[in-house]
Amino acid sequence: MTVAPSASTRPRVRSPSGGRRRDRVWRVGVFLACALPLLTLAAWTVTGDLGVNPIETIVRHLGDWALRLLVLTLALTPLRHLTGSTRWVRHRRMVGLWAFAYAVLHVSAYAVLDVGLHGPTLIDDLTKRPYIMVGMGALLTLIPLAVTSTQGMVRRLGGRAWRRLHRLVYLAGILAATHYLMMVKADITDPMVYIFLLVVLLGARVTRWLTGRPV
Repeated sequence: MTVAPSASTRPRVRSPSGGRRRDRVWRVGVFLACALPLLTLAAWTVTGDLGVNPIETIVRHLGDWALRLLVLTLALTPLRHLTGSTRWVRHRRMVGLWAFAYAVLHVSAYAVLDVGLHGPTLIDDLTKRPYIMVGMGALLTLIPLAVTSTQGMVRRLGGRAWRRLHRLVYLAGILAATHYLMMVKADITDPMVYIFLLVVLLGARVTRWLTGRPV
């Protein structure tokens, strides 16, 4: 005689629609979390809470979040390796594009609000302030990564070539952190923390590559 398994012993089957619903919730949550610093900046602008130097506050806030999200983008793959969950990397593209958006806004705020789109002043800044040149290098490095972030570009370039190209994100991170370090005049703790995190993340990737594990 065959006894049907009880409800408590039957294997749980995940509903595909439930999984898709959870993914949508995660996507919306990640999107809102990435947008929150921008919304906060808008609120500060409306309420007049930008401090004694509003332009510097805007430029620094946007730059800080560009670097934070860039480091977070690089941390998502190691998180997948540590936890065994693929959920982290599903949102890597979105976080990376937000990092690029903040970088573009950071440079735009500097060029429009600080320099007033005055060409000679911009050129003078680039020649007299090397950290600006380094920051521009970080942004230029991110541009091809943002342009090729779609699935269509992955297919067009081929997976191997696409992965090689997107390793430039480490260079962008190092340039961005160096830009921050060169810009700081006193306490270098924050930029050194970012540099340390980037070295750890790059080291984790190199270690997996040397041991023949997927990176």
